[in-house]
Amino acid sequence: MKYQIGDKIIVLHSDEEGRVVEMINDQMVMIEVRGVRFPAYMDQIDFPYFKMFTQKKTFEKKKLHIDQVKKEKPAMRSKTGAGVLLHLVPVFVTDVFDDEIVDRLKVYLINHNEEAYSFSYNLLLSGNETFQHQGILDKQTDFYLHDIDFEDVSDGPAFSFEFSLQIPDKKKAPYYEREIKLRGKQLFKKIEELKEKNQPAFSYELFLVYPDKTIEEKVDLSNLGNVGFRIIDASRFKETLPPPRTAVDLHIEKITDQWESLPSSEILMIQLNEFEKYYNLSVAHHQPSLIVVHGIGEGILREEIHQMLKSRKEVKSFVNQYHHLYGYGATEIFFTY
Repeated sequence: MKYQIGDKIIVLHSDEEGRVVEMINDQMVMIEVRGVRFPAYMDQIDFPYFKMFTQKKTFEKKKLHIDQVKKEKPAMRSKTGAGVLLHLVPVFVTDVFDDEIVDRLKVYLINHNEEAYSFSYNLLLSGNETFQHQGILDKQTDFYLHDIDFEDVSDGPAFSFEFSLQIPDKKKAPYYEREIKLRGKQLFKKIEELKEKNQPAFSYELFLVYPDKTIEEKVDLSNLGNVGFRIIDASRFKETLPPPRTAVDLHIEKITDQWESLPSSEILMIQLNEFEKYYNLSVAHHQPSLIVVHGIGEGILREEIHQMLKSRKEVKSFVNQYHHLYGYGATEIFFTY
């Protein structure tokens, strides 16, 4: 191996000096330059002493005339951030056929801004929580989170974040949420582009500037009551809701009697609307779980519901397994609040 951890290096395209802090594989290393860490291919860096001995230094003596002296200091350029990024580094290995394949993805948070953030992070695979972390992302730095086996990409990973300012600001939002979902086809395309461009990693923007606080406009409702509108106290909102169910049957004959002449697309829409109704009631009543009976059939309704559940933040997990009442025709949803 040409480099070792701790070696001083120079970045060829920028002439910046740094050091090696991690060995990624036989082609890539993690380097640190001016306090910022990022991956680099070995052909993009070199030892600084090699440049000293191979590059000739020329010195030109110049006379300085009095009219050439600057009377004012040049204005300092203000630093501008480039936001907070989710940074993914593919780690390649060689298979039995001597072909390069991706073994895993190294996951980083990179902060280019001049302010620090507290954050909580959650990785979901197939809608299930598999990794959580809370930490502080300092200004102008990066934060290593963990590795993901590349075979898990087929489970539709979702990277869920909640940020807040490390130093609170009354004018800024109390928190900011962002979620990035990876699609297998999209990810494979990005990796092929990396190979073509000889780049080590790719990023997704989480936010450019931390958002301002939203000012909620207060509305005077007293006049509405005087003209006959019914005003409900938000603290008693649950009392006005229909009662929830622990299980909802989405077989079309359980929902409506007039279904036989309906096309399959309209039947599916009716079933999904019924699911949404009782899903929202379960969340409003803070139910711990809900059983959705969708039947077996061709699995179209089940797949539609599962896709919807993967993007719901209230869903802790869901499972389609054998039930003593419904067989394999039901999905049980577990909520988190």
